[in-house]
Amino acid sequence: MMRGLDKRGQVSVEYLLVVLVLILVLSIITIPLIGQSIDSSNDVSDASDAKVATDTLANAADVVYANGPGAKRTVSFFVPQNSNLTFKNSNVSLSLVYSNGTSSAINSSTQYNLGNNTTAVNAGWHTGSVFWTIGNSYVSVTIT
Repeated sequence: MMRGLDKRGQVSVEYLLVVLVLILVLSIITIPLIGQSIDSSNDVSDASDAKVATDTLANAADVVYANGPGAKRTVSFFVPQNSNLTFKNSNVSLSLVYSNGTSSAINSSTQYNLGNNTTAVNAGWHTGSVFWTIGNSYVSVTIT
């Protein structure tokens, strides 16, 4: 003969098992979604950092162009990941690889020719010297 307390204990254990199974199912579904959301957020952050970097260099080139031959400007900028920084004609471009494996180029335009130059840059802070040497027909950029 079972007592009333034993039946209540069995119901409590069954209730706890059902709750445990529901939590397990929810965690199996939500953890991958959270991981994808984090990756997407990091991609947006990297693209934003890359745009700020290219805009900083392009704006410095425009200031040097406005000041004329012999002008120089030094700027600091952040590169979010190892990539290539390309100066071609009147464009500054930084290549990015996203978490899903796709890549894109983040571009900024200048008012004057920057020549043709590609520099490999590591992730982190860099200093760029933008200058217009007297006698040159383009604005030069060096990255350190």
